Amino acid sequence: MTVRTAASVTKGDALPPRTLHIERATLVRYAGASLDFNPIHWDGDFAREVGLPDVIAHGMFTMGAAAAVATDWAGDAGRVVRYTTKFVGPVVVPREGGADVELGGTVTAVDHATRRVTVELTATHEGAKVLGRALLVLQLD
Repeated sequence: MTVRTAASVTKGDALPPRTLHIERATLVRYAGASLDFNPIHWDGDFAREVGLPDVIAHGMFTMGAAAAVATDWAGDAGRVVRYTTKFVGPVVVPREGGADVELGGTVTAVDHATRRVTVELTATHEGAKVLGRALLVLQLD
């Protein structure tokens, strides 16, 4: 595993994009791990009753998946100093076929004095943003 250094990073560097496929079973497992058993994440009838198109993925699940793009790129999840975002759209997960989320990121700032790197992450589902202004700061060597 390659661990990045601040000296090897340049503003504008693109992180390797990835597609995350989500099935309903994934959401059930995440609910158990996170203790977030809100039925909008596993019960399609309930989700529709409250005005959603269908079951939606947990926002924190999506946020974590986006962060993994940056931590995998950096080589160490323990490098995260700060991570902020806004949830701007749902990831609808139909019973059949699941859903795909396109994840990526770009280095927007490199502070060589502190060795901190800021990455703006992207997460889209069916062409629409899921996370807005997702900024993750990494402490590199």
